[in-house]
Amino acid sequence: MRFSHTIYLFTGIILSSLFSSCQNKEVESTETEIPSKPNIVLIFADDMGYGDLGVYGATQWETPNLDKMASDGVRFTQFYVPHAVCSASRAALLTGTYANRLEIFGALDHSAKHGLNPEETTIAEMLKANGYATGIVGKWHLGHQAPFLPTEQGFDSYYGLPYSNDMWPHHPEVKGYYPPLPLYENTAVIDTLDDQSMLTTNYTEKALEFIENSKDKPFFLYLAHSMTHVPLYVSDKFKGKSEHGLYGDVMMEVDWSVGQVRNKLDELGLAENTIVIFTSDNGPWLSYGGHAGLTGGLKEGKGTSWDGGIREPGIFVWPDHFPAGKVETQAAMTIDILPTLAEITGSKLPELPIDGRSILPMLEGKEMDPKPYFAYYNRNELQAVIFGNWKMVLPHSYRSIPEGTEMRNDGIPVKYHMLNLEKAELFDLSVDPNETKDLSASNPEIVAKLSQFADEARADMGDALTDSEGTGLRKHGRLEE
Repeated sequence: MRFSHTIYLFTGIILSSLFSSCQNKEVESTETEIPSKPNIVLIFADDMGYGDLGVYGATQWETPNLDKMASDGVRFTQFYVPHAVCSASRAALLTGTYANRLEIFGALDHSAKHGLNPEETTIAEMLKANGYATGIVGKWHLGHQAPFLPTEQGFDSYYGLPYSNDMWPHHPEVKGYYPPLPLYENTAVIDTLDDQSMLTTNYTEKALEFIENSKDKPFFLYLAHSMTHVPLYVSDKFKGKSEHGLYGDVMMEVDWSVGQVRNKLDELGLAENTIVIFTSDNGPWLSYGGHAGLTGGLKEGKGTSWDGGIREPGIFVWPDHFPAGKVETQAAMTIDILPTLAEITGSKLPELPIDGRSILPMLEGKEMDPKPYFAYYNRNELQAVIFGNWKMVLPHSYRSIPEGTEMRNDGIPVKYHMLNLEKAELFDLSVDPNETKDLSASNPEIVAKLSQFADEARADMGDALTDSEGTGLRKHGRLEE
């Protein structure tokens, strides 16, 4: 097989001002003075709801370590992912770029012949070029073929699953399609899993091992937990501990893992010079009933562009740099993490344009001018525009659970049905986070402004809902037979 590196550059439209303010930065150093580079730990949960943490309102189980993170740092109340689905959300996180721009849609499985194009620059590649050790533990989901594995995308080491943990022979709805679930170490399959009860524990141990082995130089650890994605599994040490079912037990074990990582940083004297970030890839998979998380009252869940699908916990800790206990109400998105880390570490931004911006001023307690953020789903459908407290949801079809459906608690999902939003609706999220009151009729100037943002995004990245082509699209990497 041969690998095609075809790439398409683009001319930015809506982001021209952003690019002028986020120019590539060369690392500044002299022979006598090397700037201190903070370690970075990025913890990315799977299918965790906005309301799943105690500090975000959960009362059914305890999350003391994540709550402590929030008290030690900055907790966002309006932190978004641009895509409410696994692979797309991860591509956006790691590249600072909307995944639809990169031709990464949905959730790749074992049959995929494509992945994140190696011509794109990940956080790991950016930091590695600046002298960082880089490691990923957990779920990758950006291509399991050899050219797309993490070790080809800037990571020195990899331990984990190549895609979602439900893509295995025991899937409750798809029989005879998925092969055994492979566990990777670097580029080799070292095991196949029939039991995932030790997965969170094993991920945690590997994460601690990476920190220990990398303690003498700056490091970047991407800990991408497979939980709380179904099928839910938990170790014996947390089984039944929440007294609120398996999901609560799993949440408590993920919280324990966060505590173990932070304890290791303390033990090694690294905590003061380490940035720890916690968020998730999308909202809860509501059709799984008791095996799904909590939206905190937000509308809908995973697989939709309502806030229940795209608003996530967002916690950032860096002692003596980010204010402790700060509750940040300004809107931000996972695409902002890469440029923020670039600014903090003095790393060079990717050569290809990105969509995020540095939110370091927010993390330091300062106000920033709002910027438009976009939510995409399916194959490049522009479904929502967010601008500060305003959100406009565009006409589209979305999945929902029929009212009165009896939910299950056994790992078997109920069926969705499709609803059609016939016209754009406008919401003020500062007073209506549940998106219940359409204010479009009384705010025509806001509708016009967000509609202009949408039109610019369509011209740049396309939109399947309006048959817009887009001039700024790039290609994913693809194997050729």
